[in-house]
Amino acid sequence: MGEGFKAITSGTVTSPRGFLAGAVDANIKTPDKLDLALLCSEKPCVAAGVFTANVIKSAPVILSKRHLKDGKAQAVIVNSGCANACTGDSGMADAIEMAQLAAGKLGLSIKDVLIASTGVIGVSLPMEKIRAGVRRIMPVRDGGHELARAIMTTDTLSKEIAITVESKAGRFTIGGVAKGAGMIHPNMATLLAFLTTDAAVEAQFLQSALQKAVADSFNMVTIDGDTSPSDTVVILANGSAGVANINRSNGQLFQKGLDEVCLHLAKLIAKDGEGATKSIEVTVEGASSQAQARLAARTVVGSSLFKAAMYGNDPNWGRIVAALGRSGARVNEKKLEVYLNGVCVMKHGAPIHFDEIKMRQSLACREIMVRLCLNLGPGRAVSWGCDLSQEYVTINSAYTS
Repeated sequence: MGEGFKAITSGTVTSPRGFLAGAVDANIKTPDKLDLALLCSEKPCVAAGVFTANVIKSAPVILSKRHLKDGKAQAVIVNSGCANACTGDSGMADAIEMAQLAAGKLGLSIKDVLIASTGVIGVSLPMEKIRAGVRRIMPVRDGGHELARAIMTTDTLSKEIAITVESKAGRFTIGGVAKGAGMIHPNMATLLAFLTTDAAVEAQFLQSALQKAVADSFNMVTIDGDTSPSDTVVILANGSAGVANINRSNGQLFQKGLDEVCLHLAKLIAKDGEGATKSIEVTVEGASSQAQARLAARTVVGSSLFKAAMYGNDPNWGRIVAALGRSGARVNEKKLEVYLNGVCVMKHGAPIHFDEIKMRQSLACREIMVRLCLNLGPGRAVSWGCDLSQEYVTINSAYTS
């Protein structure tokens, strides 16, 4: 945790002042599993969002983008088990009704409600179950933990965090929850993330801060190279901490805190990749620009051949170099250095001898570290992913069965 920030024990999206959440088992997925949730603020909020880059967009994404045009929102209703994507006009009508149900329960305008859905594509929402479920949800102060569980699909663990930030203007809190394990790739994956803060933040700065945080965190995660129609990251800022309004001129600490929260959640997503036995971190240094570094890092960590090699503890670093070479980033082989778990395996276009037995033992650990030194400029980026196991195929061969 960076200087000026303190992690809150068991922190979650409702740790910032004035936020409530609750969830129920509406039997959208399977009985006895939370799958419908509400997040809300006791006060009106400034809000911002980042959504999928997929040309195919779910009804909840389309509607939420519409509701965020004024930079305000006060609640989010979310379900798992059904993505409400590729469901035509009836899907949009269902998304609108979900927003209306939440608005009616909370006494809000429908325009102040955002919507998110995750799960199977091409399946209509069971609206009778959702209507009954909304009636039963009781948002409470510590309900963030329930919300985190309700948004899970193939996730094996809930993903939550909250931090306090000490600024000259006073103390404020940033919290968040996320889900994502499969159909994960840069440019927003099949992930949902809901962020909150009790700081007062100017709307335009909040949007730019969120975009920057997402670019260096969620957009640097890849599990399997697929992007979803449902990707949604939103943040609500209600000002309940009473600190001075945060904007571009004084928002550096807020930006760093938001970066910390998003980065923590993104790393949890990478570690929880479907069927993953190991997490992989790829650092690219010395690229000609940050954009080039990002391109290189994301391509390497997303290489199926490299991911499979790491599953088998195979120190076949040629797969790293091959992925780098096709990434589109500028590379000079004679300047390139490649490090695998801290061991230099290639330098200036030539292989470096290493102890293969010790390397295989090193690769058997839960965390794999790759460092690529391009030696061409100041660009640096880090990307996160996981290995490719037989379990991944098993999970996705029977996703709707």
